[in-house]
Amino acid sequence: MGSKALQEKITSFATNKNAGWYLFAIAFAESTFFPIPPDVLLIPLCILLPTRAFRFALMATLGSVLGGVFGYIMGAMFQQEIGMKIIDFYGMTGNFDMIKAWYQEWDYLIVGTAGFSPIPYKIFTITSGMFNIDFAGFVTVSLLSRGARFFLIAWILWRGGPELKVWIERNLYPLTMFAGIAIILAVVAWQLLK
Repeated sequence: MGSKALQEKITSFATNKNAGWYLFAIAFAESTFFPIPPDVLLIPLCILLPTRAFRFALMATLGSVLGGVFGYIMGAMFQQEIGMKIIDFYGMTGNFDMIKAWYQEWDYLIVGTAGFSPIPYKIFTITSGMFNIDFAGFVTVSLLSRGARFFLIAWILWRGGPELKVWIERNLYPLTMFAGIAIILAVVAWQLLK
């Protein structure tokens, strides 16, 4: 099944009475190994059921953070057996030393950037465990960044209604990429001004 077909299947779950739990499961899986972001289900859910938009954002946030904790544990306890295999699957093995340097320089900020932007969050959940960053800090930054992303989407759709669906689906990647770059530039500027 191709990526587009998988996205269409996930979107069809939006009409199911257990859609919130499907969203939770997808968000959990995406934080460790699944290639499709929970946004593809969160967006139609918020459009079809706008009165439950913030509940869906909470489900996505909790699923994503708990999945992130699972990814952290995989990285910490099963670095070679599982963690490196997932990193290799996503073609990030060659960037492993660079990611390690990012952690040494930016620590939690790299997790926050990955949590909010389209950068593969799963890579940073696993490597956070591998590099043994403070667990409480990891969970806090994950909760803030993933929550900010999902609640922002829910709020925009709740405020804007169905006419925003097409615009957001078309522009989600550039919007989150722009936000991620803006965060990185702000951190770099802050570091230079220290």
